[in-house]
Formats: sequence, structure tokens, C-alpha cells
Amino acid sequence: MTDTNGLEPVAAFCGNCNCGCPQLYVDPNAPADRRVLLTDDFGQRVQMSADQFASLVDEAKSGALDAVLKA
Repeated sequence: MTDTNGLEPVAAFCGNCNCGCPQLYVDPNAPADRRVLLTDDFGQRVQMSADQFASLVDEAKSGALDAVLKA
């Protein structure tokens, strides 16, 4: 499991459980280019800047990522 001490939770992506589901955090102590943190249920993590995350959100809102769900 990924250590989440000091991280600010933003969202969980599985529902109402505490089973290590994918989660989104902000790490206020990380460098700006690694401040947004996404963990998966296998303990892996992806870190990105707020600008990179905003770009991902914009693509999702526009429907550009919808094809991923149809695969």
C-alpha cells in the first residue's frame, strides 16, 4: 500500500470502501511538477503537475477519453 501520510485526499474511485482503491491526492510538500498524485489499488503511484492534471480533466470533459471506456 502507498504511504499517504501528509497527502490531502481529493477523490476515491471505487465507491464506499476502504480496500485500497484508486485515489487522487494533492501533496502540498511535493515539487510543483509532482504535486498531484494518483494511486492505484496495487500500491503504484503516478505524480504530475497541476497543469498536467488540468489537461487530463479537460480531455475527459470534452469526451476525448470516452473511447477508452468502449474498449
